[in-house]
Amino acid sequence: MKSRLLFALFFLSLGADLVLIGPHPDWRMLPAALVAWYVADMVSGLVHMYMDYRPCIPGTGVRELYFWEGPRDSPEFRALQATVYTRISTFERIVYDFKRHHPNPDQLGRNGNFQLMKEPVFLSTLPVSLLLNLVFLLVPTPGWLIVGVVVLILGASMTQVFHATLHRRDVGFVVRAMRRLGLLMSVSAHQLHHDTLRKDFSVISGWSNPAVNLCATLLLRIGALRSEGLEPT
Repeated sequence: MKSRLLFALFFLSLGADLVLIGPHPDWRMLPAALVAWYVADMVSGLVHMYMDYRPCIPGTGVRELYFWEGPRDSPEFRALQATVYTRISTFERIVYDFKRHHPNPDQLGRNGNFQLMKEPVFLSTLPVSLLLNLVFLLVPTPGWLIVGVVVLILGASMTQVFHATLHRRDVGFVVRAMRRLGLLMSVSAHQLHHDTLRKDFSVISGWSNPAVNLCATLLLRIGALRSEGLEPT
């Protein structure tokens, strides 16, 4: 019930921003939306890169979870998982989930959309959206800028939803149409990341991958990103 109320508040917050735009469209709204989509894609890539390479805290049992060889639906695994999750923070669990995704990519696609949106919405984009509601009410803001902000917040909130569609067979008409328009990346483009784990971290449109790849190459070269961080130690 609490989650439903928070999601309702989130979408009402975005709707309130759109109401503030008014009835008159502005030609700058389209380029603002496209720029915001690019920025959301870049944010997805930079966060993905950081999470992939950030080392897990040793001694918490995360390594045992990651390298578990038995069935993951067994009572033994679930008991161990519950114990480990009590030892680590929500952030550390998210880091672990990013790493677990590589050897088990299809698992992400089995999660529901609202489940995939819970952490980014509740931890970051909902508070930001509510704060911006107040800013837009107090400070006259161009409609095109509000459109850009709404697109950025929505894209950031749905990053893992779009990521999950890259690991599903049935993605629906809307996702297929957005792929044809180039607004969402293809499965084959995302597979390049899984093949190397060193490039193509962005998971929305992939537009920002060239820039993110340059960043990743530099960080790997100077040792700021180390391959040891890809798996729990």
